[in-house]
Order: sequence, then structure tokens, then C-alpha cells
Amino acid sequence: MLYTHVISFTLFELETITKSFRSDYILGEGGFGTVYKGYIDENVRVGLKSLPVAVKVLNKEGLQGHREWLTEVNFLGQLRHPNLVKLIGYCCEDDHRLLVYEFMFRGSLENHLFRKASIPFLWGTRMAIALGAAKGLAFLHNAERPVIYRDFKTSNILLDSDYTAKLSDFGLAKAGPQGDETHVSTRVMGTYGYAAPEYVMTGHLTARSDVYSFGVVLLELLTGRRSVDKTRPSKEQNLVEWARPKLNDKRKLLQIIDPRLENQYSVRAAQKACSLAYYCLSQNPKARPLMSDVVETLEPLQSGNDGNEVSSSFSIGNAGPFARIPDYRMRQRFTNNVGPGSSCRSPNPNCSPGGPAACRVR
Repeated sequence: MLYTHVISFTLFELETITKSFRSDYILGEGGFGTVYKGYIDENVRVGLKSLPVAVKVLNKEGLQGHREWLTEVNFLGQLRHPNLVKLIGYCCEDDHRLLVYEFMFRGSLENHLFRKASIPFLWGTRMAIALGAAKGLAFLHNAERPVIYRDFKTSNILLDSDYTAKLSDFGLAKAGPQGDETHVSTRVMGTYGYAAPEYVMTGHLTARSDVYSFGVVLLELLTGRRSVDKTRPSKEQNLVEWARPKLNDKRKLLQIIDPRLENQYSVRAAQKACSLAYYCLSQNPKARPLMSDVVETLEPLQSGNDGNEVSSSFSIGNAGPFARIPDYRMRQRFTNNVGPGSSCRSPNPNCSPGGPAACRVR
């Protein structure tokens, strides 16, 4: 097998570690199927390191099938980064498709941010989570063959015991454009409320599509509101439509900050974070920052103080947080789809049709 650090499990082994997929081992359910908690050790297979894991069992009638399963194995089998969930192994036996990940003790950002019984995140924790997720996206975008995540949302951001954010669920990820290509044309997939408007309208996918989705999540972190909430008044149900005009108005932006964050941040830090969200949510994809710029901008905002060190390519200036729209068009890394710092090879999400070869991980 090509990915020496990814284990090929048998179905029997995964039945063993989940107690035959017992209902009290369920961590979550979705359109893809069900996720169970398990524990691997030498009793499962000699030489295995003792480790809690999460086992995703794809629903044969679900929204994701063999293609998405294989896409995830191929991407996560090649990509390694502190802000990407680690793929431990997989199982492809008959018509069963399973994935085994490192266990993320804190669950999803969505549950922590919106579950009524949860303790509200502090400003510093929210900005640290945003920074971690941004680093994960920046790593994907700057890979040797750039990867477009395509489904960035709070439910796909998982948190470990230290609240480190890690991106999960790569079933919809796509290899980015190469050479002179400006975009990838693909069937529109993703989640309503997070998908970039130009992608929804045309099916043209770029790294800037992920940047828009990041802006939505950042807005959720800042406001404590869901991207779409049908329980709110009609004008407030779509978070971006309600909040983005206020992000550009210093008199109103503090009105949209989650009231549970009171006294945890300086006005200037809030302005900088809101300014970042504003540009990420630009209708014009070329006006959105690179994820590497997003990382630089977020790093000084962890403490909630002024954060005087701001990304040079995302300078706010002395006249307020909206004094200058950065000319991101001068930065061509994503246009050319070549970036530094990754040793991963071009993912191959394709599979051989028919027979045992259909389970071959390339």
C-alpha cells in the first residue's frame, strides 16, 4: 500500500473495537452515515499503538458513496498537518466502506458554539480556533498540488482536548486548478449558508471559494449566530446578509458581537477581526485575502488586545479598520496555483471500476 502510515483494517477488527457498532458507542450521525468511538491496541492487531479512535461507517444509501470515501482516503493519506484530522486507517470489504480517524475529544465546533448547554467560548479561544482552522486551509491551498476543501463549516472543524482546531471530512475536497487554469468546474456541492456565491451560480471552484466559507465561520465565531437560522426574524435569518453591512460601520459592528464576549476584547481587536470577515465575504473573489494573509492577521488577535502586529498585506491603517481595501490581485500564488511549503503529491481521487480493484487505494 502506498500510504505506509495508514492501516488497512478488516471489518471484523472494526466490529471488535466498536463492540459490533453498539448504539452507545455512537458519536454522531449525518448524511454520510454514523461515527462510532473505538479503541485500538495490540488485542486488535499485534504492533498497534493503544489509541482511541473514531470510526466512520458510510451509509450505503447516504449522501456520500465510494467516490467520496476514496477521495478522503487519498487526500488524508497524503496530507499531514497539525490542523488536519489524522487518518489512522480504512476498511474496504465487500460493499462496506469505513474510515478510522484520531479521536477528537471535544467534538465539533458547531456543538460547542451553538449547543444551549455548552459553556460559551472566550474571545481568545474563538480566535485560536479560527487561527488553527485558517492554518489548515492555508496548508491545503499552498500544497504542491493545491487542494480546495469545498465544505468548510463549523461541523467539519473538530477540537482536540486542548481545543486545537482540525479540519475533517474531506469527501468533497477537490484538487485545485493547474497551469493556466483559473478554476475547477464541478457540480455544486457543499452546505447552504457557507458556499461562495460565485461557486453556487457557476460551479467554478477556486481557493477563494474556501476563503468565503472561512469568512462565514469567522462571522459565526464573532456573533455566536448560525450561518442560517430560521428561528430568527426574516431579515436576520441569513447571517451574512444581516451582519456584513454592519461590519463596515464602526458605529454598528459592536452591536453584532456575541454579547457573551463582553469585556474580553478591545474595540480595536474587534474592528480588525470584523474587517477580516468583511473582506473574506467579498462578492468579488479577487477582493478576498489569501488564507496565508488571514493567518497573519489573526495571529495578533488571540489575546483580545489591540494586536498592533497586523499582516502587511492586510493593513488596516490609521484611519480605522476599513480605511483601505487591500489589493489582493497583486498576489498571484493562488491564481497560478503554486505555493511553497508542502511535500504532498498530487492526490488521485479516482478508482478502478469493477471487482477487487474498486477498493484499491492509489
